[in-house]
Amino acid sequence: MKISTIASSTLFAVGALAESEPAEFRPLEAQLDKSSFFEQFDKESKLGDTWKISHAVKNEEFTYVGEWAIEEPAVYPGFKKDRGLVVKSEAAHHAISARLPQVFDNTDNTLVLQYEVKLQQGLNCGGAYVKLLSAEGLNKNEFSNETPYQVMFGPDKCGTTNKVHLIIKRKNPVTGEYEEHQLATPPMGRIVKTTSLYTLIIKPNNDFEIRINGEVAKAGNLLNEKLIKPPFGAPKEIDDPEDQKPEDWVDEDMIPDPDAVKPEDWDESEPLRIVDPEAVKPENWNEDAELYIPDPEATKPEDWDDEEDGEWVAPVIPNPECADIGCGPWKAPYISNPNYKGKWSPPLIENPDYKGPWSPKKIANPNYFEDKKPANLEPIGGLGFELWTMNADILFDNIYLGHSIKEAEFIGNETFVPKLELEEAESAKNSPKPDFEPETPPETGLDSTGNIFTDVFDTIFQTVLEYYVSANAFLNDVVQEPSVLLERPGEAVYYLVTFFSGFTFLVAVWSGLIFALTGAGKKPETSAKTPAKSTQKIEEVTEDETEKTDSSSAAKNSTKATKRT
Repeated sequence: MKISTIASSTLFAVGALAESEPAEFRPLEAQLDKSSFFEQFDKESKLGDTWKISHAVKNEEFTYVGEWAIEEPAVYPGFKKDRGLVVKSEAAHHAISARLPQVFDNTDNTLVLQYEVKLQQGLNCGGAYVKLLSAEGLNKNEFSNETPYQVMFGPDKCGTTNKVHLIIKRKNPVTGEYEEHQLATPPMGRIVKTTSLYTLIIKPNNDFEIRINGEVAKAGNLLNEKLIKPPFGAPKEIDDPEDQKPEDWVDEDMIPDPDAVKPEDWDESEPLRIVDPEAVKPENWNEDAELYIPDPEATKPEDWDDEEDGEWVAPVIPNPECADIGCGPWKAPYISNPNYKGKWSPPLIENPDYKGPWSPKKIANPNYFEDKKPANLEPIGGLGFELWTMNADILFDNIYLGHSIKEAEFIGNETFVPKLELEEAESAKNSPKPDFEPETPPETGLDSTGNIFTDVFDTIFQTVLEYYVSANAFLNDVVQEPSVLLERPGEAVYYLVTFFSGFTFLVAVWSGLIFALTGAGKKPETSAKTPAKSTQKIEEVTEDETEKTDSSSAAKNSTKATKRT
């Protein structure tokens, strides 16, 4: 591999042992492949020099009036003097782009796109995605939504819609038109105020990965027609648009029996329900009593004025005499009519003229072509953010475009990982504090035992949390695309089995606790032995369930991309 030295950066803490000294950002020399592009916005002068703000007109209606800045974050700052590219306007269209130092070509090579997003005000409605711009015709007009691009990647949220876009534009060699191909069930973006790291990997064999904070959120193959809609390429045959269904075509498989005759005893006039002829009024039923009577205990208010308020009338209450007996006019109840048959209709029989469902005949597709290498994108000449957002202060940083997964992981380890640690510490420091400090519990002499129980509880809690996150992600995929159940049946069975097993286990534990506390069903002479047996069973089941959940969680998180070195 050819290596060139470029000005990159690393992060380190100045006076790390002194808590009063803030951690600082300092650039240093790093070695990346000469075809790699890496942007850390370490100089404010890059706004205007490298990154060009666009004020083009969008769709002949809107103008890109959104402002941009290169500045430090204001919410949960990480390293001092660590700047990023920031969206500064609310409810506005924004556009900014940078031309690559050299054209990027990933033909028969891996493409890796990685960048950080920090949603300082959250994201109610708007995008935070980046575009890889086509080299051809890049400078013909100001950057806008009409500028040709090859890939669009990144988070987008509005209302209940929350997804990470992966859109690839491909040219139909027959028609010359470009078509967008995108993920059918994209993963969800992280809507938090700390920094998130988004990574896209496209390999020469058409495999792709989307990583969020270094963990694989979506993976597959671009040629999988269930993952990418519409699929790449065009079918060999299509329906004949001029073919029409014949007038005498019969596509009804069942018809009323033409030989059926309504039975002579079929009475359509019988009602569905009739008065019960065998009902008898109860002997203690009082038809003369009223269901409601004036409240005998009610009195006219002292300030009631008959001339102004009208004649005072006592409120009514249910008649207490009717509490145990029936009152008022008695009516027999209704019952189902045993003679009811309803409207008669002839039974259905198989249609002897049935020809089956009609479909137009197939003809050769005049626009047919194969696209077996969608991973081979057209040459890329630049990057751009073309966004509409209701929220300002979206910060982008550490943008990488290259061929090396290792370089992207190295950059993530050197920039994102330590930055996120500082941001999360700042977030915890600024979180709401309780109104009172809890009292320190008295010494019990069981510190070691208490620590053991705490460790066990933390392990179980972390395992359950990881299971919930992965199960929730799978459920979201199923809701958006039910066919996921057919594509990933193993996961469906795993989540169902573990859910019902866990539920059964919790019910058993709860029942055991109630049984132990109430002492129900115990004999005095065996009361000391029963809890010991019950406890032994609970511990055995807990250990078994924890082992199963831990092993499945480890399998799901086996592909870690970014880890601290």
